[in-house]
Amino acid sequence: MIQLQNVSVQRGTKFLLDGADLTIYPGQKVGLIGANGTGKSTLFQLLLGQLHSDTGSLDIPKQWRVAHMAQEVGHTSRSALDYVLDGDSELRRLERAIATALQDTEHNGEALAHLYSDMENIHAYTAPSRAQQLLNGLGFAPGDDQRPVSDFSGGWRIRLNLAQALMCPSDLLLLDEPTNHLDLDATLWLEEWLKRYAGTLIIISHDRDFLDNIVDRIVNIEKQKLDNYSGNYSAFERQRAEKLAQQQASFEKQQERIAHVESYIRRFRAQATKARQAQSRIKELERMEKIAPAHIDSPFTFTFKCHDKMSVPLVHIARADIGYKNDQGNKVILNKVELSIRAETRIGLLGPNGAGKSSLVKTLAGSLPLLSGDRTNGEHFKLGYFAQHQLEALDINASAALHIQRLAPMAREQEIRDFLGSFDFHGDRAFEPITHFSGGEKARLALAIIAWEKPNVLLLDEPTNHLDLEMRHALTMALQEFEGAVIVVSHDRHLLRNTVNEFWLVADGKVEEFDGDLEDYYQWMQQQKTTAAAVEKEKIISAEGGDKVDKKAQRQQSAAQRAQLKPLTNKLKNLEAQLEKLQKRLSEIESLLGDSSIYDDKNKTKLQELITEQGKLQTQLEETEENWLMISEELEAANQ
Repeated sequence: MIQLQNVSVQRGTKFLLDGADLTIYPGQKVGLIGANGTGKSTLFQLLLGQLHSDTGSLDIPKQWRVAHMAQEVGHTSRSALDYVLDGDSELRRLERAIATALQDTEHNGEALAHLYSDMENIHAYTAPSRAQQLLNGLGFAPGDDQRPVSDFSGGWRIRLNLAQALMCPSDLLLLDEPTNHLDLDATLWLEEWLKRYAGTLIIISHDRDFLDNIVDRIVNIEKQKLDNYSGNYSAFERQRAEKLAQQQASFEKQQERIAHVESYIRRFRAQATKARQAQSRIKELERMEKIAPAHIDSPFTFTFKCHDKMSVPLVHIARADIGYKNDQGNKVILNKVELSIRAETRIGLLGPNGAGKSSLVKTLAGSLPLLSGDRTNGEHFKLGYFAQHQLEALDINASAALHIQRLAPMAREQEIRDFLGSFDFHGDRAFEPITHFSGGEKARLALAIIAWEKPNVLLLDEPTNHLDLEMRHALTMALQEFEGAVIVVSHDRHLLRNTVNEFWLVADGKVEEFDGDLEDYYQWMQQQKTTAAAVEKEKIISAEGGDKVDKKAQRQQSAAQRAQLKPLTNKLKNLEAQLEKLQKRLSEIESLLGDSSIYDDKNKTKLQELITEQGKLQTQLEETEENWLMISEELEAANQ
C-alpha cells in the first residue's frame, strides 16, 4: 500500500502540505482534487520520487511498477507506434538484450533461450497490436501509427503520452488531467479502459462525470491536508456538504461559548472574590482550539450577458457543402447541410473524431467558407467564439485588463477591475502580463473577453479544457442563464447535460438531429464499431476465401446494420407520436372554434389565444410531416 505520514512540503514561504497523512490500498481508484495551486502535481512528484518531502515519510512498495502520463513531449522522429511501445520498458530491455546476444558470434544459446522465454512471459509478441489498439481508442487515424511524433500537434502529442502510460505494465498508474485533449469519443473509450485496469490508480481530473464513473475514493487537498472521502465525486460533494454544515454548527456553538466566557471575564475580573474564576475562564479561552467558519463560496460570479437585439433566425445555412479547397479541387466533408440557429437553440455537437465537427464549427464561426450553398447571418447576429487556438492568439505581453481595454477604450478602470474579479482576476493579477498565466487562467481570460462583448450566439469548442471544477460549475451556471443561442462541442458530459436540450450528430458526411441522449450516443458508437469490425472481417474473408461465406459474420453484419438503423426507426416512431399529438390538439381547437359562444365579446381573449395556437400547431404539423417523410425515405434507402 501507499502510506504518507506527517508529510510536509514547502515551496518558498508557502506550505503545500503540512503534516498530511494518507493511506491508499492496492487496487483502489482514487480521484485527487483541489483548487489550482494546492499541490496536486506536487503530490505526484512525491510519488514518482522526483521530489522529497521536508518532513514525514512516504512509503511505496519497492516492487511496484509505476507508470505516469508525461505532460510534455520532446522533439523526436520516432514513429507514433514505436513511441507508444517505448512505454513498456521491460519489452525494450529484452529487445536490446536479444539484439546484443545475436550480434555476439559466440553468444550463449541457453541465455538467448531465456530471453525469448521472458519475451513470451510478458506477451511481447502481441505488444504492437496492443499499442495499435491504444492509438485507435484515443482517436488516431489509420496510418498515424507510422507518422513521426514531431508531425503531431501539441494536443495529439499529449495523447501519445497517455497511450505510452497505458502501454506500460504497472501496479500504480498516475494520470494528470488525461481528458484535457480528448474528444468525447476518446474520453468514453478511456473511461472503459480505466474501469478494467487492475492496478492502483490515482487520477487528477476536473471532469466530474469521468471521476464518478471510475473512482471509488476522493482525496481533496484543502488547507494543506489530504482529506479522504469514500465513494465517487458525487458522494464527495454530499459528504463535504455535511462536513461543512457540521463545522458551521460547531463554529456557531463555540462563538456563543466564547461570547459567554468573555462576558463573564469582563464582569468579574476586577472583583477579588471572583478573580480566580475569571482567571480560569481566561485559561479556558487560551486552551480552546478555534473552529474556523465553513466557507464554500466560489471565486467565480460571472454571467454571459446577451446582446440586446436579436434576429430571427440568427444564422441560416441551406444546401451547404462544407469542406476545404486543395490542389485537386474541393474536398467535401459534409454534404447538403441545412441548419437554422435561433435564440432558443441549445445544441451539443456529437460525432466521431474526423467526421467533420471541427469543419462545422469553423464554418459556423465564419473562418471556413462554404464550398457551395447559402449562408445568411441575421442583421443583429453577434458571435462569441471560444476555441483552443484562441488561447494561443492572446497577447502574452499584455495584461488581462489591457485585453479588455482594447475592446472598450472608454471603460473605467474600476469597471474593468470589477468585471475581471468575477473571473477571479483580483487586484494586481488583473494588471500583470499574462506571460506566466496557466492554461486555466488563459481559458478564463478568453471566456471573459467573450462575456464582455455580449454576444447572442455562443459557439464553444471544448471550453472546459484546463478549467478546474469550480470554474466548470460557474461556466455551466452562466450558460444556463444565457438568453441567446448555445452550440457546444465538449467531452464534459456534465456540462452538456446541463446546458443543451438537443444533440446534432456529425457523421457519414451529414449533420442531423440525434434522437437520444449521451447514453444513446455511447450505444451508437459501439454499434458503429461493431459494424466496422464486421465489414473489415468480410473484406478479409473475401480476400482470402473467394466464394467462401462466413455465415456467422453475415449474421453479425446484418444485426449491426439493424442496430445502426435503430436511431432512425426510433426517430420515426417519435415523429409519429408527435404527429398524433399535434393532430389531436388541432381537432380539439377546431371543436372549440366551432362553438358559437367562443365569438362572444367576453371570450375575445380566449378566441385570440386559440387562433394563435392553431397557427403555431399547423406550422409544427407541416414541419413534423416533412421530417417524417425525410426519415422514411432514409430508412427505405438504407434497407434497399
